[in-house]
Amino acid sequence: MKARWKLLALGILISFNTTMAQSQINYDESKVPPLHLPSLFISEKGEIITSKEDWENIRKPEIFRLFKGEVYGQIPKDLDEVSFEVSKIPNHQFDSIAYLEEVDIKIMRGEKSHTMRLNVFLPKNINGPFPIILLINHRQKSEDGSLAEKGYWPVAELIQRGFATASFHAETVAPDDKVRFTEGVLTNLYPEQLDQKDGLKALGAWGWGAMRAMDYFEQHKTINAEKSVLVGHSRSGKSALWTSANDPRWAITYANESGCGGAALSKRKFGETVEVINKNFPHWFAENFKKYNGSEDSLPLDQHMLPALIAPRAVYFASSKDDQWADPKGEYLSLQIGSQVFSQIYDQESPFKTSFEELKGPIHSENLGYHIREGEHGLTWEDWSIFLEFVKKAFYHFR
Repeated sequence: MKARWKLLALGILISFNTTMAQSQINYDESKVPPLHLPSLFISEKGEIITSKEDWENIRKPEIFRLFKGEVYGQIPKDLDEVSFEVSKIPNHQFDSIAYLEEVDIKIMRGEKSHTMRLNVFLPKNINGPFPIILLINHRQKSEDGSLAEKGYWPVAELIQRGFATASFHAETVAPDDKVRFTEGVLTNLYPEQLDQKDGLKALGAWGWGAMRAMDYFEQHKTINAEKSVLVGHSRSGKSALWTSANDPRWAITYANESGCGGAALSKRKFGETVEVINKNFPHWFAENFKKYNGSEDSLPLDQHMLPALIAPRAVYFASSKDDQWADPKGEYLSLQIGSQVFSQIYDQESPFKTSFEELKGPIHSENLGYHIREGEHGLTWEDWSIFLEFVKKAFYHFR
């Protein structure tokens, strides 16, 4: 009986602490602290950065090092061999319009190996090479075994618009689980990363998987890998941004409602915070990121610096109005401020002239885009359709 009461008391305590943590989440704009963001254009030595040469040789490497060391951790580049075993699958759900390739990508590092699965759909009724859209998928697998979830990964609509499209599941690289996340590339190829404060974690591992997918696209005869699009929603959006900062092969990067640790500014402390995300998902970010739990002010960087690292390649953010947990205003501000590198270093005019409150519709330029839609957190066909208008514009001007 005493044991039962102890368990009950423990449950009440956990529930109480969780409720207290949730009650302390701020959704009141008047309570957002004044923003004091690290400058994009002042180096750690106090140098003023004004030229492309100084940005790429001084400031950009500094910012990348900070993100790698303090937020996301490493994405290891050392491997010895990548090989592809391709199966062409008949009688699939999009058989009338697309070919389906199931690709087992085997990576060797010394005597160690890991194999991940990539699914690729290619248009059947038109000639390539095709631009490619890759979706990093963290969602629960469908009970009926179908690969594409309506709205979330709109394969038919993308194929009909002339894109090849592919996806891999987080499970095939690093399971999205705070206990099992090591059961993949970390254990099989990079076990030394587990003991490092800036070691590889789940978000970086998914990025590593996206890089291996790109390895496949580059050697594919009917895929135009130079016209590549990397897409991630929510937690996968965080991964997509960090992936593109590491890998310049992606022409367009789209982070949909990626929130804290993705598109949104951490120092606003609005909605999900650094402490909340690290406690709920301790397997996503580097161990060093936990130093900033409840201490966002001490962060030597913020998320506006992430799209700046990707410049001058195209970056797109999207939000939904009811997803206050992800801080839509913080997402917009991040891209608006980060776009200064596009304009001041790469002479690409920023389209973000209005405040968040004055937005009346999507904002698209050749290399930067943003939209916010009605509704809740999710990746929907409405998001895709607006984003594809941006892609059309970006690839029209593609050089």
